[in-house]
Amino acid sequence: MGLIAIGLLLFNCQNQPAAGEKQAVETDQTTTAVAQPDTTKKSIPRETTADLGGVSFTIAYHSPGVRNRVIWGGLVPMGEVWVTGAHMATAMTVSADFYINNQRLSAGKYALFTIPGEEEWTVIVNKNWEQHLADEYSAADDVMRFTVKPMETQHTERLTYSITPTSEKKANLAISWEKVQITFPIRVD
Repeated sequence: MGLIAIGLLLFNCQNQPAAGEKQAVETDQTTTAVAQPDTTKKSIPRETTADLGGVSFTIAYHSPGVRNRVIWGGLVPMGEVWVTGAHMATAMTVSADFYINNQRLSAGKYALFTIPGEEEWTVIVNKNWEQHLADEYSAADDVMRFTVKPMETQHTERLTYSITPTSEKKANLAISWEKVQITFPIRVD
């Protein structure tokens, strides 16, 4: 009996990261649907990548789950700056100059925030990508803001960023969670 307990303990521990090791990051190449039921209670680190005309886009974020909670106007207040993820600010890294919503930005790393609303959302690109939630957010660090209309979509259990190419150098970046999705164009020259 004691040997069985030790064996089970060793088996369970081998899948846990050792002190100082990072947990594996789940990676999406554009959009990937998960067919299995999600029972994880924590926010999962995720990364979405795309290549547009030789320019690399990477979005690193933590993906919280709905888990039968009220999201809009509950967990995520309406009309307030939201990290649009969990834990750390969502970071977008782009390898060359690019456009978001037809506004030009230099290559680099940025934070993405939103201000959810019933009729429209404000999307914020901020130069301080290394910050905890929106605790350290400052509008003085905003590089751009623009508004988009939220759309109703099928239930998405986990917050998901997706980049869907529409041509070699253009794509739509979508943020989906619960039954809401916002989408805006990105492109390169």
